Amino acid sequence: MQVYWNGALVDESAVRISFDDRGFLFGDGVYEVVRVYHHQFFEWSRHMARLERSLRGIALPGVDLAAITQGADRLLEQFPEADGALYLEITRGAYPRAHAFPPDGTKPTVLMWIRPVPARNMDAWHDGVSVMTTYDDRWAKVWIKTIGLLPNVLAKEQAHRQGLFDAIFVRDGMVTEATSSNVFIAQNGQLMTAPVTNYILPGITREVLLEEAQRLQLPVVQQPFSVEALKAADEVFLTGTTTEVLPVTKVDGHLIGTGQAGPIARMLLDALWSRAGVVS
Repeated sequence: MQVYWNGALVDESAVRISFDDRGFLFGDGVYEVVRVYHHQFFEWSRHMARLERSLRGIALPGVDLAAITQGADRLLEQFPEADGALYLEITRGAYPRAHAFPPDGTKPTVLMWIRPVPARNMDAWHDGVSVMTTYDDRWAKVWIKTIGLLPNVLAKEQAHRQGLFDAIFVRDGMVTEATSSNVFIAQNGQLMTAPVTNYILPGITREVLLEEAQRLQLPVVQQPFSVEALKAADEVFLTGTTTEVLPVTKVDGHLIGTGQAGPIARMLLDALWSRAGVVS
């Protein structure tokens, strides 16, 4: 597989990450995941804008986003599939281990590749997924898309060990988000999702779906909601770049709605696919 590594396309076997790389030593870096539909990047400019915010958030200057865009295009030219997902990671580079930043001029490490995504199983989609809730013990700068994802990994593993798809974080009794997705609920035809704060990553799919909901004249409220409201909702669904729109039909063993995907989730999935040029 060809990957983009520090400005060049190389075979994956040629990539050498230093043991002094701050991404390896400290989780000192940020990342993005961009969906590919029909051999085109979906909402590339939004992803780059969020990446730029994340880079500012960790005070990492000197990253050439134009070069990254060119590198992504070169990867896409060689990608044989119609659909996939691009992963991009940028760290503060390699320097002997010290908590303080390395000297000015230390080159960031940039690594990027595209891989296929699993085929959609709409029968399973209609059945939805089961999730658990868990205390949100992550740091207070979740809005930065950092590679330091250990709390998310631990929560996801806890869910998997219970035979569940995912975990939804809860802080002070209020739902924040899932381990790699935003959370929406629908009640009496009204959509609700938590507002973007420092404790929530501003999802690109979330942004797109809020726009599509407005176009479809669906009432939307961006406000905090409780675990009790989550379990009492007519519909619950997760949204994300690779998740797209995924119905949740059980939370902590509690059945949501009819126990099947609801009409609003399907409407928004169709709207997302239409925007991406996918035939449903």
